[in-house]
Amino acid sequence: MRKIQLPLIALAMVALGLVAFKPANEKGSPGPRIDAMIADWERARAFTLEYISAANEEVITFKPSPEMRTFGEQLLHLAESNYGFASAASGKTNPIAFGQLQKAASDYKTKEALAKVVTESYDFVIAALKDFDESRLSEPIKMFNRFELTRETAFVKGFEHQTHHRGQTTVYLRLKGIKPPNEKLF
Repeated sequence: MRKIQLPLIALAMVALGLVAFKPANEKGSPGPRIDAMIADWERARAFTLEYISAANEEVITFKPSPEMRTFGEQLLHLAESNYGFASAASGKTNPIAFGQLQKAASDYKTKEALAKVVTESYDFVIAALKDFDESRLSEPIKMFNRFELTRETAFVKGFEHQTHHRGQTTVYLRLKGIKPPNEKLF
């Protein structure tokens, strides 16, 4: 009886080992680096939506000075750039032409419309990451026809960009007497 049990246990361990070592993109995690990026982008989406939620309809069209974008235009620029960076980094087709959302800013003057288009941009980035093969992160690409960088750096620069523009909207809220959402680092 002892001779049969040991081979069965060994076979079971091998079978479990094979399951544990399946390729990363086969119905599982895209990889630990991508998983971390997805978590950050999901947090950023939630944080940005908190900013939109904190705004009132007057803030959406508020422009602190003539040369600045409105609050809504800042977030439309953020959304367009989310698409652009994620498209370049992942190789997925960008469904939004650069400038398209900002040119149609009058279509996004409500919190609901703005939240919808901004959410869709974050969803595009997150979906691109979920479908992305982590082994391709170090591949070189060219951004804006002049910057040589890796796919990973393009995703990171996209994240930095959306953080920058969301941060700018803090001032818009403050100027209208609205307390911005608390920082959301984790």
